[in-house]
Amino acid sequence: MPDHAEPPHASPGADDAVVPGPSRRPVEAVLFDFHGTLAQVEEPREWVLAAAASCGVTLERMRATALADRLLTAGRAGGPLPARVPPRLAELWADRDLYPHAHRGAYTGLAETVDAGIEGFAEALYERVLVPDGWVPYPDTAPTLAALRAAGVPVAVVSNIGFDIRPMFAAWGLADLVDAFALSYEVGRCKPDPGIFLRACGMLGVDPERALMVGDTPADAGAVAAGCGVLVLPAAEAGRANGLGTVLDVAGVDQQR
Repeated sequence: MPDHAEPPHASPGADDAVVPGPSRRPVEAVLFDFHGTLAQVEEPREWVLAAAASCGVTLERMRATALADRLLTAGRAGGPLPARVPPRLAELWADRDLYPHAHRGAYTGLAETVDAGIEGFAEALYERVLVPDGWVPYPDTAPTLAALRAAGVPVAVVSNIGFDIRPMFAAWGLADLVDAFALSYEVGRCKPDPGIFLRACGMLGVDPERALMVGDTPADAGAVAAGCGVLVLPAAEAGRANGLGTVLDVAGVDQQR
């Protein structure tokens, strides 16, 4: 054999089989959490200032900041969980996301544990959570929902909540970008119960195994038990981007549409 002869090529065999690439779950619909995923409650001091103003009281900003800190510890609707729930509010607290009266009663009751010296203040604080001005949609929300709509991907909002959030989406010009709302107080199930995710998928007419749930808490990850894929993103402060566009990458949506 010549010194520089090429070695003979082996014939294709079993050892040369093509290795399949990683599998991907198809995404034919997206379910979104509301608070901490699509929108955030207004900044705490602004919340307190607005509520006081509705009661006819103008607070100094330092006092408003101090009150906000105490109210956050007590428990704010759309905010951190209370450090302690008084026994008299325990039943309302347990049912807060199932009945509107329980939601209102629990959160006004928690606010009343902070003595602000302002008549009607607890109710005014609660009323802020019921109006669009009390919330701030994330900067990524509108473009993400619009891209999904352009791609023909239906969307549902799945939320543990004790009041109707549809007016928020209408006020923000986003109502036409959401196909269905599965709200705990209407469905009678709260996340992480798989029932609420299954209801949302039923509303959209999609198999749960072809749906993606997007949220910011372990409760949202409960969608796995319903068969859905899950994407959990950390919540951001009001007005700051929270990376929601990642949904488009997972769903395989062309953002240049």
